[in-house]
Amino acid sequence: MSELRRRAPDLLAAAFTTSGLVHLVRPATFAALMPRLIPARHHRGLIYLSGLAELICAAGLWRRTRWAAPASVAVLGAVFPANVQMALDAGSGRNPGPADKAVVAWRRLPLQLPMVWAALQARPGRVAGLSAASDPGPSPPRSTRTG
Repeated sequence: MSELRRRAPDLLAAAFTTSGLVHLVRPATFAALMPRLIPARHHRGLIYLSGLAELICAAGLWRRTRWAAPASVAVLGAVFPANVQMALDAGSGRNPGPADKAVVAWRRLPLQLPMVWAALQARPGRVAGLSAASDPGPSPPRSTRTG
């Protein structure tokens, strides 16, 4: 298993931790990214929910739990519409800071693919260089009888 493949879930977990904390501490940062199809009265709650989901996924990725990979992929899929909204609004002044630059906003969209790949590296059987197909499974019990 390559070093990148082994470390990828940890890198994604660090990104989820940072983003999740910002969602909870400064939810207004993400308000402009909310798709306009979602009523404004739901924005703050969804921002908190996505931040909490990112923190939960980060913990699962670090621990390499069985649910962490699919949950992380689901979170990335769930927040993708906000990334699309950010790209559509780029240059309008609606997005804060560098996110308002079209080149930044549009180049961010394909970054979701390596993030999904990183999440999938946390699947059981990926630890210590073993794939599920090459994992010999548990050893048979040893006999304690002698002679």
